[in-house]
Amino acid sequence: MNSFRLLAALSLAACCLVARADDMDNYVREEMVKQHIPGLSVAIARGGRLEKARGYGKANLEWNVPVTPDTLFQSGSVGKQFTATAVMMLIEDGKLSLEDKISKYLDGTPAAWSDITVRHLLTHTSGVGDIYAVLNLRLDYTEDELLKKAESVPVAFAPGARWAYSNTGYVLLGILIHKVTGRFYGEILKERIFDPLGMATARNISEEEIIPRRASGYRLVKGVLKNQEWVSPSLNTTADGSLYLTVLDMAKWDAGLYTDKLLKRSSLNKMWTPVKLNDGTIRNYGFGWAIGSHGGHRLIEHGGAWQGFLSHIARYVDDRTTVVVFVNTANADPGKIAHAVAAMCIPGLAATVPEKE
Repeated sequence: MNSFRLLAALSLAACCLVARADDMDNYVREEMVKQHIPGLSVAIARGGRLEKARGYGKANLEWNVPVTPDTLFQSGSVGKQFTATAVMMLIEDGKLSLEDKISKYLDGTPAAWSDITVRHLLTHTSGVGDIYAVLNLRLDYTEDELLKKAESVPVAFAPGARWAYSNTGYVLLGILIHKVTGRFYGEILKERIFDPLGMATARNISEEEIIPRRASGYRLVKGVLKNQEWVSPSLNTTADGSLYLTVLDMAKWDAGLYTDKLLKRSSLNKMWTPVKLNDGTIRNYGFGWAIGSHGGHRLIEHGGAWQGFLSHIARYVDDRTTVVVFVNTANADPGKIAHAVAAMCIPGLAATVPEKE
């Protein structure tokens, strides 16, 4: 009798999982239609173990190629968390300090940058201006030229006085990593993060190399899908988010964050601590991660957008549940999809938009 009840309970649980999977698949497909998404990839992980990875729609519309879990998408700013991790590794190595002035490593910086620290760049509190306002996206730049361009933009506020999301800060961190190590930041990511975690397909974007299973990016123009706009190869190598990733890579990244393979727990906790401004105000951003909550559930997450791609990773840390969503269109909301999928996996979590600052 006990065996029969156990078998019945297991069968019921299996049926529930199938029903839940069907609900999720139906939801994703409906959102793809509503949001005009050509292709989408999703992964769900629990406690560092991959529970589900699936592709939907098309990776390339011209060749009618389907998305699979090993389809490569551009990361956009989800890549910032890898840059921040590389910086923290250098700090653990004793080669950097959070309180170091960036002028120590970047020669000839303007006087307005004299009080900017590594911590300010990581937390978007440096006040540096928007480099993309003065770049021609069709031109190639060396790192030294990018640094000069960044220096030419007036600062917006004194370091630590305010919080303002800054791609420039992470471009500078990539240059700083190169100055400190003598190596391109992407090489550091591969050697110290991607390879140790088995993220076999994670890599920097390259326009000239043959890269299997990379998706094409799209944008919606007057209701019609068009190819992504072209940018110069050098601007697809900066540390503010120029990576190719699959959801399988991201599942391995998520698993690594439960261990000490990359960083000490104390370093990870610093990355996930909201920044305090000069006046004591707390802003819900750490080092390459947004810090918040969703329906009372603690959440660390980040989105990304670049060149016809959008991305989102949502880690419900107390629930040990992570959802990753990649899409190959510039006109969508993968964060909404990630949070709704999480609500199907976490009891008591409503499918609502997470709280904002």
